[in-house]
Amino acid sequence: MPQRDSFLLRLSPEMMDALRYWSEDEFRSMNAQIEMVLTDALRKAGRWNPKSPSNANDKPKGTSPKKG
Repeated sequence: MPQRDSFLLRLSPEMMDALRYWSEDEFRSMNAQIEMVLTDALRKAGRWNPKSPSNANDKPKGTSPKKG
């Protein structure tokens, strides 16, 4: 199983409730539901390459911070 990073995510109570109900409707944990939503958004934006060995180190074009 690939290594997974963890981080704190702050959401409004309304968003938490919506995600909780959505994940229950689709028989997923909230974590799996959030991961599915993020993966779908990344694919639609053209920023996800599932064939890449490590997406964590891939930087999409035009995302480096500007200096100056």
